[in-house]
Amino acid sequence: MSNSATKNNSRFRFIGETIAELRKASWLSRREAFYLTGLVLLVAATVGAILGAIDYGFSFIVDKLIIGN
Repeated sequence: MSNSATKNNSRFRFIGETIAELRKASWLSRREAFYLTGLVLLVAATVGAILGAIDYGFSFIVDKLIIGN
């Protein structure tokens, strides 16, 4: 058996094993996926707003105390 035939055989075996593992996986239902996606977006927006407010506060303090405007 040549080296390239061995590579092709191992590639096909890898693909087959990957598909078999994906079939074993426990997938979320559509409802759970939408709920968790919404939850992640809500948390990300909340954390972004909090960090934005903190950044604005520090910028305001630096402008007033250090720059003097």
